[in-house]
Amino acid sequence: MTTLDLFAPEELSTLFFEEQARARGYQAVAGVDEAGRGPLAGPVVAAAVILPAGFALAGLTDSKQLSEQQRNRFYPQIRDLARAVGIGVATAAEIDRVNILQATLLAMQRAIGRLPVAPDHLLIDGITPLPLKIPQQTLKKGDSRSLSIAAASVVAKVVRDRIMCSLDRQHPSYDFARHKGYGTAAHRQAIAEYGPCRHHRKTFAGVREHLGGR
Repeated sequence: MTTLDLFAPEELSTLFFEEQARARGYQAVAGVDEAGRGPLAGPVVAAAVILPAGFALAGLTDSKQLSEQQRNRFYPQIRDLARAVGIGVATAAEIDRVNILQATLLAMQRAIGRLPVAPDHLLIDGITPLPLKIPQQTLKKGDSRSLSIAAASVVAKVVRDRIMCSLDRQHPSYDFARHKGYGTAAHRQAIAEYGPCRHHRKTFAGVREHLGGR
């Protein structure tokens, strides 16, 4: 059984939207996605990926449909085979200051700005366009429909997981390496016991109740 055999056809991302854009004359189509909108701690991380025409990587799809092992296998392949990869981060403090949606858009803009190849068209996961003058298309469930968005979702997820593992070494009481900042029962219990650290999102329910005098 190949990697491709593990996925139903409707679950596999394709280059349809990228090819549509190229047919209209665009040469550098970037897929954009994020990881980490829902957790109680850590940054939101976005990635922008420009794939070459004819790109193929069997089984690559929405990172949420992949195991950690699969994501870690795809990550270096994407980095090696993509025309360009950019990564952007918005911190927990920024999330608290501007809200999670605006912080996500900020991280996406930073990722696009860090592409070594300037994109001339964007494919963005979700329904919210970016305040940029670059032509763009938003796609609901884009990470399971567009291969470049799927690649961006994998890059963003792997980078964010690595950040959370790094934060775990700094703040071992919260077990960030295990739950990656999501609101598991164990994580909520740790917040209640130790209080939030500086990487917790102070405006999120599950954290703000425990701020006290901190």
